[in-house]
Amino acid sequence: MKRLDFRKRLFLILSLFALVPAAVLTVAWGIAAWEAVPFVTAGTAWDRVAQTGKAAVEAVEGLPLTPQQQEALRTHELELEASVVQGRRLKFLAQRVAPVILLMAVGALAILWIAASRVAGHLSRQLSRPIHELVGWAAMIEQGQDIPPTSATRGAPEFDVLRQRMRSMAGELEQGRQRAVEAERLMAFRETARRVAHELRNPLTPIQFALAQLKRSATPSMTDALKVLDEETSRLDRMARSFAQFGKLPEGARSLIDVAELARSTATASVPSHLALHLELAPDLPLVEGHHDALQRALMNVVLNAVHACADSGSITVRAERTILDGEAAVSLSVQDTGAGIPHDRLATIWEPYVTHKAGGTGLGLAIARQAVLAHHGIVSADSEPGEGTTIHFVLPASPNHGHIERP
Repeated sequence: MKRLDFRKRLFLILSLFALVPAAVLTVAWGIAAWEAVPFVTAGTAWDRVAQTGKAAVEAVEGLPLTPQQQEALRTHELELEASVVQGRRLKFLAQRVAPVILLMAVGALAILWIAASRVAGHLSRQLSRPIHELVGWAAMIEQGQDIPPTSATRGAPEFDVLRQRMRSMAGELEQGRQRAVEAERLMAFRETARRVAHELRNPLTPIQFALAQLKRSATPSMTDALKVLDEETSRLDRMARSFAQFGKLPEGARSLIDVAELARSTATASVPSHLALHLELAPDLPLVEGHHDALQRALMNVVLNAVHACADSGSITVRAERTILDGEAAVSLSVQDTGAGIPHDRLATIWEPYVTHKAGGTGLGLAIARQAVLAHHGIVSADSEPGEGTTIHFVLPASPNHGHIERP
């Protein structure tokens, strides 16, 4: 037997709650009316009165009576006959009124049932539709599907609150899924990078030794060939280092980092003299707890990208200022260049490993930077306009004690 759905079960329960008590009361009322009306009319009593009264009149009529007594007896006899007739009329009506009352009770029950069914139908819709909708949403969330756009509000206000909570929960679950997928994907990338770095370094070391021996005994005719070998060996060495850096997360002891000083030293050492460098560093930045070398390498990769984007002319601005991250104090660090910019369709992929539009690049510079910032529980973002330049943003949470260094 097929089980009734929630709405039908709810409708049936609400209907029975209204119908059963009303039916019991109606039946009880009908039986009571059927039994009570004859007693109210007293038809049987009037029949007995008529019989005894007739016998009494017949007995008295044989006695010698005065005219006044005969007149009183005649009046009593007429009154007695009229009362008996009235009693029989009431009995006649009572026999027909009781079924009418019972019929009216059944009619009232039918009207009550119709009203109760309407109310039960309305309540069942008001309860079953939102619940059915939310059950469907739960199935969508389980399957990783998007919840439909906001529809017309149905049911009590509490259902709307529940919808909002489920949307918020679905968003958080989706973010969790994306983070899990991203973490798994980056883990695979790091494992690949470690293997590539290992495979590059194994033959690279003997090649470098052999190249050094060739340089000591090289003839002038071998100079150009050795120069090519030296450049390509250096490029492979840089590539191996990049793969090795991306292949491991920051490790070792953490320390308090002065972000302003980190930005100043890194930018000064990385920006060549033919480009204008502007440092906008807030004087009272909170300290950041983390790995100094990893953050310096991340910032250096971003600054070197800015230098490459500016080419032979332009300016680079490095800013460090206070901000808020997840309701807590944080430091915002940004690098802005006046280079060619990045097309909007490429902007979302600049953080991906092995994605590069630079000749000879590995596509790991920004990926390494992002990995380092995420390892410090920070966030990264980028803004760019083709022809105007690019800005890379890091946001790092401040140390829990919110210590800072005052600067003039």
